[in-house]
Amino acid sequence: MIQLLHKFSLYFIFKKFFVLLFLFSCFVSCSEKKNLNDGAEITPKLYSKDLSAIKEDGKLTVITIYNSTSYFLYRGKPMGFEYELVKKLADHLELELDIKVAKDMDHLFDMLNAGVGDLIAFGLSVTEDRKKIVNFTEYHYLTHQVLVQRRPENWRRLPMYKIKKHTINDPIEMIGKTVHVRKNSSYYERLENLENEIGGQIDIQLVSGNKTTEDIIKMVVDGEIDYTVSDYNIAAINQTYNPILDIDTEISFSQRIAWLVRKNSPELLAEINSWLRNIKKKDFYYVVYNKYFKNKKSYRRRIKSEFYSKNQGKISQYDAIVKNNVERLGWDWRLLSSQIFQESRFQPNENSWAGAGGLMQLMPATAEELGVKNITNPSENIRGGTQYLKKLSQNFTKVEDSIQKIKFTLAGYNCGLGHVRDAQRLTKASGEDPYVWDDNVEDYLLKLSSREFFSRPEVKYGFVRGREPYLYVKEIFLRYEHYKTLIPFKTPDSTSQLVSN
Repeated sequence: MIQLLHKFSLYFIFKKFFVLLFLFSCFVSCSEKKNLNDGAEITPKLYSKDLSAIKEDGKLTVITIYNSTSYFLYRGKPMGFEYELVKKLADHLELELDIKVAKDMDHLFDMLNAGVGDLIAFGLSVTEDRKKIVNFTEYHYLTHQVLVQRRPENWRRLPMYKIKKHTINDPIEMIGKTVHVRKNSSYYERLENLENEIGGQIDIQLVSGNKTTEDIIKMVVDGEIDYTVSDYNIAAINQTYNPILDIDTEISFSQRIAWLVRKNSPELLAEINSWLRNIKKKDFYYVVYNKYFKNKKSYRRRIKSEFYSKNQGKISQYDAIVKNNVERLGWDWRLLSSQIFQESRFQPNENSWAGAGGLMQLMPATAEELGVKNITNPSENIRGGTQYLKKLSQNFTKVEDSIQKIKFTLAGYNCGLGHVRDAQRLTKASGEDPYVWDDNVEDYLLKLSSREFFSRPEVKYGFVRGREPYLYVKEIFLRYEHYKTLIPFKTPDSTSQLVSN
């Protein structure tokens, strides 16, 4: 009986040991799967698409963040340090640029490795942890991290030594203080390392990943939190608009800021690095950097403007007029706004060499026919322009797809209905679809600048600079994609219930 009990005791001891061993193994295994960017599991097999496949598709898809330095709209124009550079890169690669905006910074790496985009064009610090799951490009610039804090409310009346008494001036003073940062940021990583360096604990409080660094800095300005951490160049540009900020306390050495590609995109990485090395030798690169990180007056003007997209969701001062007139077309008001930008950059007194004028660049004869008495009056001009678009669209009833119909209409607006009809006839004669604009009629409109094509019997209206309407349509729709991404369809001053196309 004693031997039997002994055997059972040994059995339970060994069973408990193996259960604990199994649980420990599971814990280690799960821990090893953690994504170093956002806590999600790393997909064992990454999405694979390198430069050759990207070129075959004809599109460079870039993931970025919507903020006041990387990517935004100002007076209807896409802008930003990252945007201007990737636009230049896409042009260099002869690819169309497609921007994808990450709603949550915590998922940038997941979006890249899942194939949502080919490149993360956003200023991220190069860290060893991140290098395990992505490849960094050549760095863009060097910066360092600083503590962002408020000066006392009456700081303008105080001498500097008294201001310093109210602020943290050395990292050692951060012991016991509460600092708010995103968890999956280099700032969080730096604060953890700083605790070891100063031999004390910092109360690190986490902010959700959908908050940008600028958003968190604004929380400091508004007194919602006392401290955060930022790259110096971002903190400095924010300080120009919020002088109450103190950004003098450095908490890191210099760090490299770069873009990122997937581990399995060596061709793309090599091409971007070669392009970066070359572009950084040119004035363009430094003009763009200074424009967004050094030109404080320009930054303040943008941030204060109601036409800065992060403020009120406005494209131009003519949004209400556009919305009142777009109903007759059944278009998204943002698409019509993109066309108006293409025509006049929202300048009502703009005149072309051909005599067209106003926001929608109406020709005098067309304006008279449409009852537009004052071509520079925004309301009259947009009313006339939309009437003319409606009239043109009625010539494309056989075009079944609504977006394709809009493209035909825009082309007719730019170069005239006759030339579009010529291109349709050429398309049909070549055995392609005369009721599809993309990769069909647009190609034959391009060819109408060549004698070989404009002298053919199908052509009644002769030569046309086909590249102009071709780019006209393409650029309006590319800009429209920016508008759809950054401007809500329904804004506070919406006056109509349109159905977006």
